[in-house]
Amino acid sequence: MARRPLPRILSSSSASIVRSREIARTAADSATDVLHPLITISRGLRLITAALRGRWAATPKERRSPALFLTAAVVLVVALIPYGPLLALITVMGAAAWKGREKPVVKTGPDEAELARLQALYEALVPYFSVPEDPDPLFSHGGAWDKAFSEYAFDDGGRLTRLRVRYPAYFTDGEPEARARIEQLLHAKSGRGREYHFAWDEEGNQLDLSVLGALPTSIAAQRFVTSPGESVLGFTDAGAVPRTVPVISDDGSHDAPPVVWRTGPRSTEPHLLAVGRPGTGTTTLLRSLALQALRDGDVLIVEGPGTGEYACLTGRSGVLAVECGLAGALATLEWASHETERRLISANRARQAGRPAPEDTKRPLWILLDRPSVLVDLAAADGRPDPQHLLQVPLRHGRAAGVTVVVAEQFDTLEHLSEPVRIHTRARVVLGSASFDEVASVLGAPPHTTPTPDVPPGRGYARLGTGPVLRLQVPATPDPYDDATTEARREAVLDLLPPRDAPVEARAGRTRPAAPVEAAPAEATPVEAVPAEG
Repeated sequence: MARRPLPRILSSSSASIVRSREIARTAADSATDVLHPLITISRGLRLITAALRGRWAATPKERRSPALFLTAAVVLVVALIPYGPLLALITVMGAAAWKGREKPVVKTGPDEAELARLQALYEALVPYFSVPEDPDPLFSHGGAWDKAFSEYAFDDGGRLTRLRVRYPAYFTDGEPEARARIEQLLHAKSGRGREYHFAWDEEGNQLDLSVLGALPTSIAAQRFVTSPGESVLGFTDAGAVPRTVPVISDDGSHDAPPVVWRTGPRSTEPHLLAVGRPGTGTTTLLRSLALQALRDGDVLIVEGPGTGEYACLTGRSGVLAVECGLAGALATLEWASHETERRLISANRARQAGRPAPEDTKRPLWILLDRPSVLVDLAAADGRPDPQHLLQVPLRHGRAAGVTVVVAEQFDTLEHLSEPVRIHTRARVVLGSASFDEVASVLGAPPHTTPTPDVPPGRGYARLGTGPVLRLQVPATPDPYDDATTEARREAVLDLLPPRDAPVEARAGRTRPAAPVEAAPAEATPVEAVPAEG
């Protein structure tokens, strides 16, 4: 079959397209030459306007009215003098032309200092990313760094803020020790004192380094928008969690990404352990959780040091007890153990009878222990049992009974924690300055960032079960009775405290735990004597 020739319009299309492009390019160059003065003046006017706007924003409010009056007077004088408007227009156009005479310099690549830094970083990685058997090594002494670094960015001070590293496929990126060596090297060579995030792409053989900004410390305690059974531990980086909540901070209202901890019967991590050093914010975390739990639950607080950090909660509605001594702590924890058993028996009998669980077993019960190691030492010195033994029943069966246990301890006394506390507290928080190994030992996994030596109170890491390690900033929840607390922070906490006019004894189905440990057997209801729910 004979092949027909293409139409003329199609055969000559490429030549016409080339001519059209040349004509358009020539017209654009001519228009740019003709309109160059106008473009220069427009650029200058834009720069002058931006400068005036910045000057106006920086002017204090009390000085803006005199500035407006002075400007109006100058405009009036210029308008009244002969040829004043014309001279003003010529002056403005001249200033705009002078201001916009030079185009802003667009940086197209690294300067000499940045090139030297990239080359030094490349040379430092050669011993880790090269082997003698490689015939065409990606990393070699004196090699080209641009083959290994595909993306990079520097700040105004010439320090790296972002870097993408390509490494050979034979590098053992699946071993934590090998990763740790690379991260430590990049941290040292890129500049200390900042927090770096490392994202390993094993499939693509790439490592992304980025500098993380500081988490905001301006978010105070408030009523967070959460569902029942959810508590906000703090706030983390944008994009690290799939949700945000509206918050009010010192900078105004905005949305922030929270670290939400879910408790209750369907929680996989019903209990929490917070570890830190003195002044790192573990007590602040427990105080924040107590204020959130009091919205729909009851709270038992056992304070080991006895410094009165929870005095603001004493006698409040929903606070069953705030104990600081050994006798009161033993009695309170014994009552909590019996209450957990009572709830389990009541709920089990209701299910066997085909009825819903009683209402007094559905209300959440929170047990907060701040530094139980102090009580352990006191109990050993007094010949009494370890108070942590009374936590075995709430820890093992707390999820089914609606009981949540939160323990705060310091790094120096972690060995005093009992085995049930270590096993059942699968939600973990580390606050304050801690080494890489200390964070990994508590959370069970190393963080993907480099811990910094100086952090504000309430700053640390959180991990819920087997989830990822997240950066955390606890909302500011200081003791309102502390003289060092600011007035705004004090009012924020006082607004969240429940009233004192509803005693706990008046609520149906709940009693306050006995205070002295000797009276506990008489006050507590035996487990077998609990009547069946009718």
